[in-house]
Amino acid sequence: MKLEMICTGEEVLAGQIVDTNAAWLGNQLMNHGFEMHRRTTVGDRLKDLIEVFEERSQYADIILVNGGLGPTADDLSAQAMADAMGVPLVENQQWLDQLRIWGAERGITLTASNLKQAWLPEGAVLVDNPVGSACGFRVKLNRAWLFFTPGVPHEYKKMVLEQFLPFVKAEAGLQSKVEVTKILSIGMGESTMAERLEKLSWPVGITLGYRAYMPYLELKLIARDVPQAQQTMAIEQAMAELGDAVVARDQDTLAAEVHQLLLTKESTLAVAESLTGGDICNQLVAFSGSSNYLKQGVVSYCNEAKMSLLKVSEHCIEQNTEVSLLCAAQMAAGVASANTKIRTTDFALATTGIAGPSGGTEQNPIGTLVIAVKANHQVYCQTIRLSSQRSRAYIRDISAAIALDMLRRAIIGISPIAEYHYITRVNSAVYPISELLT
Repeated sequence: MKLEMICTGEEVLAGQIVDTNAAWLGNQLMNHGFEMHRRTTVGDRLKDLIEVFEERSQYADIILVNGGLGPTADDLSAQAMADAMGVPLVENQQWLDQLRIWGAERGITLTASNLKQAWLPEGAVLVDNPVGSACGFRVKLNRAWLFFTPGVPHEYKKMVLEQFLPFVKAEAGLQSKVEVTKILSIGMGESTMAERLEKLSWPVGITLGYRAYMPYLELKLIARDVPQAQQTMAIEQAMAELGDAVVARDQDTLAAEVHQLLLTKESTLAVAESLTGGDICNQLVAFSGSSNYLKQGVVSYCNEAKMSLLKVSEHCIEQNTEVSLLCAAQMAAGVASANTKIRTTDFALATTGIAGPSGGTEQNPIGTLVIAVKANHQVYCQTIRLSSQRSRAYIRDISAAIALDMLRRAIIGISPIAEYHYITRVNSAVYPISELLT
């Protein structure tokens, strides 16, 4: 089955907005065992819309058309589709009634522009929009079904999940069973992963897919009509081959994995951030329920804050600098017990380093990062050295990911220090917590 997407809008074509809807759809299709074959972007010009509908409908089986269904003069998708089909626009009574209810609930007097959204190509099948005023619809032209959705992301995503994906599955005649397993990794490049995995033998029906997004590389194992035992074998084979690079399964981020582990284990956490400037806490509090484990977070960007808030010793900074194993260890120990009204947290994280593009020294060049995790009665620390050519954002992203992975590993009871493929560890140390709090 050939699946395509047509994205409409002058602002998308001109690059004034980034088309995140298209990227999201591609990922959703892959998660359900489908691949997008082509994506076309077209402006809000009636002639161009008609041409692209006519052209792509001769090659694709299903096309999702995103945008151009609103009340303004440049929302032309319905008119263009009617012209491509050679039919008139007709008022859809069902959506007209829904529009009136929508307006009454909001105290809005409907104008001709609002009512325009109830006019669809003759013969179109209505696609409900449960959270907006612009309905979707689907029509058949040449060999393709064209499935229209509004461009507003929260409306579009709900319609895709609840209506478009079930439609695709029904049209595909899916009598086969499709299951997708996502394996999240850090510290391994796509070419290296592909080289390692594609030399192995895989059960018939298993397809490998890759998706890179900073700082992760995701492997998708797509199984079509594969017995469960063979699926399990394939997953275990992939995870064994990738080793320490694997950081989560069926999660989009390490923060999501750590969040679930902390909730399940009923553990507590404190975080001290210098290099990452609050990024780690920000990732965790994105999840509901994080208040159950996250007790405190301190952004100690200057040395005075490290000493006053986290009890890092002045001697430590003078002798070792703030970018050192001992400083990170003292930061982790200090934040774990920073709040005297609660008991010491089960786990603590600390980050320090040089993100650049200025501030590097011969001892600690740009790209030096030091991360510590406190677990039980010890603090595990490591110094990582990245290329100074990496951007400030990249260094901070990688730092947060390594910190969260160290925490993940500590929670599940394995060594917090991992062997990644392209991430260079300079040194590491383990300090008894008792030595750090004196």
